[in-house]
Amino acid sequence: MFINHRGIDTKKTIAGLLYHHLSGLGYHPFLDSKSMKPGDRLFEKIDPAIKECRVGVAIFSENYCNSYFCLHELALMLECKKRIVPIFCDVKPSALQVIDNGTWARKEIERFGQALEECRYIVGVSYDNKKNGDLAEFMAEATKAILQAFHEDEEDMEYLKHNITKYYDGNSAEASI
Repeated sequence: MFINHRGIDTKKTIAGLLYHHLSGLGYHPFLDSKSMKPGDRLFEKIDPAIKECRVGVAIFSENYCNSYFCLHELALMLECKKRIVPIFCDVKPSALQVIDNGTWARKEIERFGQALEECRYIVGVSYDNKKNGDLAEFMAEATKAILQAFHEDEEDMEYLKHNITKYYDGNSAEASI
């Protein structure tokens, strides 16, 4: 699982919580701040992680489209035909658009625009913090969507049900998916 996000918007909230939640379930998601160390070269670590993942989690947020890295990662996930689980965090899918600030090549702008356009039409999960979104409920819904994308066949689904039940039984008697 590769968690694609805009750090200034979601690293300490949605992206970080998803990383810890998925790790607690026994998965090994890639999150730059947790999976890389000082001195690592960004593209030498990130591009192979994308190519090797089964699922890409794209966390769209207010400043997402301002980041070359976010858009590059998203485009690469789609070019590699990865299953994408979009998470719309305080942003509507229709608001996603590449902002041409004059520093990116026309080819990259088109590539990024195509990736965003494709993601607008993938069913995702939304979280609206401004409307007092229930973070616990959102985490359960997002985790379920990510794991369903990760486990596509029935045998995998049995593993999924077992691990989610085990996780919640150990962490909260009231939590359920």
